[in-house]
Amino acid sequence: MEKHQLLWSFAMLWVFASPFSRVWVVNGESPYRFYDWHITYGTIRPLGVPQEGILINGQFPGPEIYSVTNDNIVINLHNNLREPFLISMNGILQRKDSWKDGMYGTTCPVPPGKNHTITMHFKDQIGSFFYFPSLNFHKAAGGFGAIRIQSRPMIPVPFDPPAGDYSVLIGDWYKTNYTVKIHCLNFILPSLILKKIMDGGNRLLFPDSILINGQGSNSASFDVEPGKTYRLRISNIGLQNTLNFRIQGHKMKLVEVEGTHTQQNTYTSLDIHVGQSYSVLITADQTSKDYFIAVSTRFTSQVLESTAILHYTNSQQKPSGSIPEAPTDETWSLNQARSIRMNLTASGPRPNPQGSYHYGEINVTRTIRLANSAGLINHKQRYAVNKVSFVPADTPLKLADHFKIEGVFELGSIPDKNVQGPIQLKTAVMAADFRDFVEIVFENKEGILQSWHLNGYFFFVVGMDKGTWHDAARKQYNLQDAVARSTVQVMD
Repeated sequence: MEKHQLLWSFAMLWVFASPFSRVWVVNGESPYRFYDWHITYGTIRPLGVPQEGILINGQFPGPEIYSVTNDNIVINLHNNLREPFLISMNGILQRKDSWKDGMYGTTCPVPPGKNHTITMHFKDQIGSFFYFPSLNFHKAAGGFGAIRIQSRPMIPVPFDPPAGDYSVLIGDWYKTNYTVKIHCLNFILPSLILKKIMDGGNRLLFPDSILINGQGSNSASFDVEPGKTYRLRISNIGLQNTLNFRIQGHKMKLVEVEGTHTQQNTYTSLDIHVGQSYSVLITADQTSKDYFIAVSTRFTSQVLESTAILHYTNSQQKPSGSIPEAPTDETWSLNQARSIRMNLTASGPRPNPQGSYHYGEINVTRTIRLANSAGLINHKQRYAVNKVSFVPADTPLKLADHFKIEGVFELGSIPDKNVQGPIQLKTAVMAADFRDFVEIVFENKEGILQSWHLNGYFFFVVGMDKGTWHDAARKQYNLQDAVARSTVQVMD
């Protein structure tokens, strides 16, 4: 029997209103934060070898977006690249112009030499996220950065303010030495090389290294003072590999996952899958010297590992001793994922407990089963969901929907469950009804761990298991304190 693992989750959205109440509110608009971003090419050397990368205001990684709950963010983006550029805010619920989710098909890319203004309202959001370019493997060349949304001062946070707050971007990385493998074509950007490899009918190659905040092994450093506690916001911004994160001699207390305060479990290492973000607290309670921070690939026959430095400010000694080892089995990772639960006693961005929504008491109106698969079409490597591989339309889907332009897409062109037969090319659109409360089953038989991201939405991860999903599995769902997030992993 072919082994595969399933993961099940809920997603919901609803509004409460009372016709019997009258509330008069006088309130000024939330603060605005303005950013002016120039997207350019530039030479970077994350692995000591010069390569062309994508910079934002000359920075690699790009500048961090700092915000407070309910802030308005305005980014004026100037595209100075040779090709269109589009950026997505990973995990952000963009309430203002909500259909502009930074994905091709619903959002128009910025043409070369042009500029575009992005407006976002971080309404009722807190937590750790990141942004990334969503076209043409641009993420393999840069253009990504961290997003930090702090709670408003009047909203209690379920831990004491840390002495410092660091964003840590980790991800697999490719150099530009693959020209021989693609018939000596003289591409420069890693994104173009990887695209050419897949257009040649091949899957992604194994990466060259792991970067930590855009730097190779033993380059990044994080300063801590003895006895103080610090917050690390860790995001996997890579292309395909799950990464394990750990700190020599230190434990990590998990406090937040993609905008949800969690039960404060303690871990010695964390598996962080592509697209996921975790916030942990660490206390500098060891001997005053430097310690290794280790990041390594998981579920790969060959293991890549990179290190950074946790530097005690009074240290005179470089890191020594063995680098802590990562777990090696899938069951450990599965059990860790199941242990991540919502903190029901903590407030979210508003002064009410996160558990007051009672998602487990809402009736499911629809079940969708999504299965990923891979195959060759016209000698090119393609990926599909329920045997449909998405083809972008020339007309943005939102415009086609608004102006009722026929022939651009067809509602229901992707089925609610996997079907038999070959992969088909379609501008796939799944129809949904307003106020639907949906159960989603993610299925993976592809032989490689997958990350599923629902852009612009959060859902409750209520179950995760091996074997074939069936109706009786609902009895095992966590309908009390499942964590809400935007990206989940599905093992093979």
